[in-house]
Amino acid sequence: MIKIIKTSIPEVLVLEPQVFGDARGYFMESWSQRDFDAAVRPVKFVQDNESRSSYGVLRGLHFQKGACAQSKLVRVIEGRVLDVAVDIRKGSPSFGRYVKVELSGENHRQCFVPRGFAHGFVVLSPEAVFQYKCDFPYAPEAEAAIAWNDPSLGIDWGIPEADILLSQRDRSHPFLADASELFDYNIDYYAQ
Repeated sequence: MIKIIKTSIPEVLVLEPQVFGDARGYFMESWSQRDFDAAVRPVKFVQDNESRSSYGVLRGLHFQKGACAQSKLVRVIEGRVLDVAVDIRKGSPSFGRYVKVELSGENHRQCFVPRGFAHGFVVLSPEAVFQYKCDFPYAPEAEAAIAWNDPSLGIDWGIPEADILLSQRDRSHPFLADASELFDYNIDYYAQ
């Protein structure tokens, strides 16, 4: 059974699974299609991804364009990250706003990032193992991103900027105002 925590953007949700702990450790159901469909929306996840990163690594703000759009269900197995979802649906009442949530191996929280949002995270602990489900396969031809440090977004990543470690690719993304092929709030990207 999962508890749903609403955020400032209704489509982005935090999920908190029920954790049973005792002297031996803990047990939890990390994924249930039935519970997710009932609590969030019917989504068929088709791919699981995992990364291990060190403190300061920032990955994002990524998305896949058009018919290759992805929903993600993200969580941290080990360590702590600050997870961010940015609404990039033109015409949306929350266009350009974001939700950020700390995910950790201890709090077991998960974040549902729907289609139409850019996603990224930064590692707050010495290391973190980050895992996420996607509802559309990776499509390199549909890759897109916006700049993690776009001043119009004003995201406080929770660590000094000097500590942020980026891939070469993540150093050169456009600001939101200059990004092409964003999403349209009036199109249902789940109906495609």
